[in-house]
Amino acid sequence: MGALPAEIGAGVTFRATVCLPVYPATEWGLSLIMRGASQIDLVADSDGENHNLHAAASETAGWLPGHYRYELRVADGSDVITVKVGELRIAPDLSAQGAGVDNRDHVRKVLDAIEAVIENRASIDQQSYQINNRSLQRTPLNELLKLRSRYRAELASKSASRKRRGMGRTIKVRMP
Repeated sequence: MGALPAEIGAGVTFRATVCLPVYPATEWGLSLIMRGASQIDLVADSDGENHNLHAAASETAGWLPGHYRYELRVADGSDVITVKVGELRIAPDLSAQGAGVDNRDHVRKVLDAIEAVIENRASIDQQSYQINNRSLQRTPLNELLKLRSRYRAELASKSASRKRRGMGRTIKVRMP
């Protein structure tokens, strides 16, 4: 079963072709409903048997960034059926952002922070210390190295996933 892309960019054109052999566009209409930071509804155009979702860059520019839940629904005039649900992210419009914006994602920010702590460890040799009633314990180096490996792997996985995704997509949904 196919899915929508994990991320849609605000301020750029969005296109997706949905192929539903059980619900062909000649007999069924398709809607994409997204709810999150804002309310986004798209109605697909018919292209033979396929459903084409499209939003112009001028339309997506108004989409608020954030995480969204979505449903793909088909309707034939009397029946409305949910054929796919999922989650995706609307990424901010890079052209609308000014200088100095930190656009690193969560994984990159955490990995950079872990690596900064590891680098600073070279000049700090105590694991913990206490002054009066206050104490500080540092995360053991071996734990930091494990975390760094985990976040490096997650970042590599995300990078590989982005490379595999194409700009235009055909979504195939199989129905029982």
